[in-house]
Amino acid sequence: MATSVTSPPRVSPTKPEVQAGPSTTNVVLKWLVPIGLGVVLRLIPAPAGLTPLAWHYFALFAAVIAALVTEPLPGAAVGMIGISIAAFCMFVGKTPAEAAKWALSGFSNDTVWLIVAANIFAIGYDVTGLGRRIALLLVKALGRRTLGLGYAIALSDLILAPFMPSNTARSGGTIYPVVKCIPPLYGSLPEQEPRKIGSYLMWTAFATTCVTSSMFITALAPNLLALELVKKVAKVDVTWAAWARGFLPVGILLFLATPLLIYFIYPPTVKRGEEVVRWAKTELGLLGRVSRNEIIMALLAIFALTGWIFGARFLSATMVAFCVISLMLLTKVVSWTQIASNKQAWTVLLWFATLVAMADALNSVGFLKWFAGRATGYLSHFSPLAIMLVVVALFFVVHYLFASLTAHTAAVLPVFLAAVLVVPGMPVRQLAMLMCYSLGLMGILTPYATGPGPIYYASGYLPAKDFWRMGFLTGLFFLIVLLGVGTPYVLRFAH
Repeated sequence: MATSVTSPPRVSPTKPEVQAGPSTTNVVLKWLVPIGLGVVLRLIPAPAGLTPLAWHYFALFAAVIAALVTEPLPGAAVGMIGISIAAFCMFVGKTPAEAAKWALSGFSNDTVWLIVAANIFAIGYDVTGLGRRIALLLVKALGRRTLGLGYAIALSDLILAPFMPSNTARSGGTIYPVVKCIPPLYGSLPEQEPRKIGSYLMWTAFATTCVTSSMFITALAPNLLALELVKKVAKVDVTWAAWARGFLPVGILLFLATPLLIYFIYPPTVKRGEEVVRWAKTELGLLGRVSRNEIIMALLAIFALTGWIFGARFLSATMVAFCVISLMLLTKVVSWTQIASNKQAWTVLLWFATLVAMADALNSVGFLKWFAGRATGYLSHFSPLAIMLVVVALFFVVHYLFASLTAHTAAVLPVFLAAVLVVPGMPVRQLAMLMCYSLGLMGILTPYATGPGPIYYASGYLPAKDFWRMGFLTGLFFLIVLLGVGTPYVLRFAH
């Protein structure tokens, strides 16, 4: 094992380098795909049984989803343009006032505001330093063995997951800066012996954040969007506690198995050492004693978790989050300026509010009812269980085509749900839950599948061929456990 080297300086979440703006050609190409798709669909005559209005709206919806994938503009801007066009054309509503009411309906949605509130709540972990302290304490306690380091990273993510709906902020902003400092202590650099320890730690951090993203509703923003779509399309409502219980056996198994599985299929050559423990002690010393704000933040986190699990009869999850934010302001854990300047939270509000309204309109204009009727003949020859397994697997694998979990959720989930609603004997609630559970897990598939992916890929410790190979193997493992363990469990207990 390499001798100890000088500990790297403390790392804070890095900002991407400023790059030259995209070329005119790239911008044109990014616009060409969604506009071309929308125009082509608009020119095709409406299929039998579907009104021209519903077909024209679907053409617009497909163009918006394509734009979310190609990203000629940020997702929130794409959503605003889409909702504006739909309201202008009065695809939903018979009067301008009704069209405007529909266009703004997403902004009164409590699930959308829960996403915003949870993003604001996550500010406290960052500004108080509590998230970093938790990660360093676990590294100090478990860091003598490389496998122990893997579990320390996983535990850090698990503790933060219920309160940080952005896995990019959680893993990329809090966990990654800590993990990035560890490999150089062992002489493991991207260009020099990355497999010594760096590759293992990076993939473990990325894989475990995909697992924790599925363990809690509030661990991933698309989870909340998915449940809102499920409520609108399938009339199924899932509480915070019901979600956690339904994923419990799958979550525990994947959480415990993932660092160990990666240890064997992507093994480090360094198995143990004291360097990282000494480094963690030094970093904790730099943080100093636990501050007042860290203690308050920890207590508020416990309060929020308790409210989400046990308080559903008295207070909605959104109001619990708002109460916590109010207490954060009153105790001066965060300031209003910090909340107001959180661009991510307010961007999420605009993005998700428009997507919820647009996805809901697929049902309002009659598209989903028509699609469900067409799907009946194709699915009637198979058993409900077989259909359930195939639909969940297909929903998972289709994510290879998407660069956004949000876009995937908005585009595919309502259509798949509409197709299975008409199947006699189909346990719709259980199927919907399994599809929602798969959202975090499918982030492992590609370097672009979810927010933290590009961050870990850019670390240099995960070459492209390794990322794609490990994404396939880890994703296959996740899917097998979800179907093999999750399906019988939710069929029996998720009622």
